[in-house]
Amino acid sequence: MGGDRLETKTSVSVASWSSLNARMDNRFATAFVIACVLSLISTIYMAASIGTDFWYEYRSPIQENSSDSNKVAWDDFLGDEADEKTYNDALFRYNGTMGLWRRCITVPKNTYWYAPPERTESFDVVTKCMSFTLNEQFMEKYVDPGNHNSGIDLLRTYLWRCQFLLPFVSLGLMCFGALIGLCACICRSLYPTIATGILHLLAGLCTLGTVSCYVAGIELLHQKLGLPENVSGEFGWSFCLACVSAPLQFMASALFIWAAHTNRKEYTLMKAYRVA
Repeated sequence: MGGDRLETKTSVSVASWSSLNARMDNRFATAFVIACVLSLISTIYMAASIGTDFWYEYRSPIQENSSDSNKVAWDDFLGDEADEKTYNDALFRYNGTMGLWRRCITVPKNTYWYAPPERTESFDVVTKCMSFTLNEQFMEKYVDPGNHNSGIDLLRTYLWRCQFLLPFVSLGLMCFGALIGLCACICRSLYPTIATGILHLLAGLCTLGTVSCYVAGIELLHQKLGLPENVSGEFGWSFCLACVSAPLQFMASALFIWAAHTNRKEYTLMKAYRVA
């Protein structure tokens, strides 16, 4: 009789432990899958924001008159030696857009040097872009943009360099975290995902730093180069993608760390219960 009761009690305990363990595994697996989805979406958003040219957009009346001055402004914008003031003046006047890698302006598709074209509903424009070289990405910014004798503006210089480097650091951290997560899946263990969560947390901080540096740099630039009359500027959808990517990275990080930490803690408790 005593042996039967002990055996029954042991069977119930094993069944309860197995049921509880299965529920924990399902909960942690769900958190892990959601974190992976958030990580994937944030990676796509970040990569798209880096590769597009709509971090900041200017709105100005279209310059229809293809005069000599306009032609010179376009040539200076597309030239290899355009300084900060030169290309920003063109961005202000010609509905410019600016990304982390390229700057673009919108100009009339056809040029008429004998007389300006008449405005029609079918008036065509074309977008011309110029990429920032690595030298331009790391070039010093001046206190008075375009004036090399005004001294180096260290704040704007390092803000520009950070907004260029931090997105790539963020992407690299997320890719490295994905590799660790893949190893966790192969090993069928949630323990390595703590490192994945920490890497995503650092990636989110880098993305947030990118956004902050870009906003600060734009505001400082507009203080030094005031926008012309009838010209307005706003942050574009590429910038918005980076803004959305940061909280997604933080949420993924929280889920990864929670799943790994809680799984380890409850596994230890269940192991102690099983031994008892």
